[in-house]
Amino acid sequence: MNDHAAGAGVRVRFAPSPTGYLHIGGVRTALFNWLLARRHGGAFVLRVDDTDAQRNLDDALEPILEGFRWLGLDWDEGPGVGGARGPYFQSQRLAIYQRAVETLLERGSAYRDYARPEEIQAERAEAEAARRPYHASRRWAARTAEERARFEAEGRTSVVRLAMPREGSCRFVDAVKGEVEVEWASEADHVVQRADGSCLYHLASVVDDVEMGITHVVRAEEHLSNTPRQIWIWRGLGVEPPVLAHLPVVAEPGSKVKLSKRKLDKYLKNPQFAGLYERGRTIAAKLGREAAADTFNPVIVDFYRISGFLPDALLNYLMLLGWSLDSETEILSGEERIAHFSLDGVNKSPASFDPDKLLSFQERYMQALSIDERFALCLPFVEQAGWVTTPATPSLRAKVLAIVAAAGDRIKVAGDVLDYEEFFVPDDSLEYDEKAFEKRIRKPNGATELLRAIRDALASAPEFTPPSLEVSFQSFVAARGLALGAIVHAVRVAVTGKAVGFGLFDILSILGREATLARIDRALALASAG
Repeated sequence: MNDHAAGAGVRVRFAPSPTGYLHIGGVRTALFNWLLARRHGGAFVLRVDDTDAQRNLDDALEPILEGFRWLGLDWDEGPGVGGARGPYFQSQRLAIYQRAVETLLERGSAYRDYARPEEIQAERAEAEAARRPYHASRRWAARTAEERARFEAEGRTSVVRLAMPREGSCRFVDAVKGEVEVEWASEADHVVQRADGSCLYHLASVVDDVEMGITHVVRAEEHLSNTPRQIWIWRGLGVEPPVLAHLPVVAEPGSKVKLSKRKLDKYLKNPQFAGLYERGRTIAAKLGREAAADTFNPVIVDFYRISGFLPDALLNYLMLLGWSLDSETEILSGEERIAHFSLDGVNKSPASFDPDKLLSFQERYMQALSIDERFALCLPFVEQAGWVTTPATPSLRAKVLAIVAAAGDRIKVAGDVLDYEEFFVPDDSLEYDEKAFEKRIRKPNGATELLRAIRDALASAPEFTPPSLEVSFQSFVAARGLALGAIVHAVRVAVTGKAVGFGLFDILSILGREATLARIDRALALASAG
């Protein structure tokens, strides 16, 4: 069964654990769920998997919610939104899980196990010695009140285990993988409730799906192995499983191994990944937001928000990690993504994360924006860096707009505007690239004399606009029988401290006459001082 049979009753969910980090692979899964709901006019439910108290970190949920808001993946039910089928935090649904446990026990789908840890370990060792799969002997299973009373009189406590079949097989159809068959004998009697009464993921997830009316469970492939035990729970509760779809993993660059936020050092050996990482780290550092390597890397969505990627570019790229419309189509608008998405288009094979491909999507989306739109994206970065007042004055806004216009395609992500710090530092604080200064200004090749001469020409230039400045420079070199390159490099280093950048005439115009002359004077003084 696929999503073609679905109607407006489609209900899907995404259930992150509150770790504070929104993984790229998780976002891809959430995106596919969101698209399925939006295509069919259904509901996208966001619920929080916080059943494991030790993983429930304070304030860890907000970065996840902020990531969804930034991406525009709005949820119809969940934290901050509410809904008729809440609460949407698993830690607040314990009474509901307890009722489900009682149902499983009453129907014989589960049992109370009073085995002590050392007794279980002895059974495991015996099975290992005999080279056979371990199955609980159920010697300490209590199915009646009398048996419970007897075990508890011995000072034993119980967990609740699933009474998994020992014969036959579990068969189901996966909307991505196709027909799946798993021998029941390969399944252990999984614990669904601890001795302290808390419930584990497998039970909580299924119960929530039932209670919240989830029609399609679209999740990562790693959960495929959980499916037989969860089907047992669904059926033990008297309901048939929803449509199941297990998505291929988002893999490491050039690999089929799952992309992990814990393998940054390994990924940095990939030049493309390292380049993406360094870009983001540089931007974050200029914003004063440099974080530990394990919490800020290209596997985490916050990396892209802080760097200034466009949400649409990231979503477009992620959609194509494991899904395709055809062999040619790459760029899809938000409306097209919704209109075309189907589980039929999901691939079975892992999708390798390609930093260069992602950046190419970002560049294409960025280039499609108007100058005013790019300016609106870049200005907050300049403000956050503390380079302009907040809100910026009209003159400072005009400067940032001029920089964005002149930089053009050099600004690939909004945070790249921070490469142009030289336009915001005081003239006497400009730092010079020492190698470029030595080569273009200090080295005795006549550049110093030319720099003094162009300084005087610029002081009397009729206008400080790019066209007028180009005329002044052309006249200057023509009068001396020189090529333009004989002077532009020295001027560039003198006024920006760098050997490269966008057009020199744009640079001078943005700086203005006063700052240009002051910086050339300072460069000449430094050159004279040796």
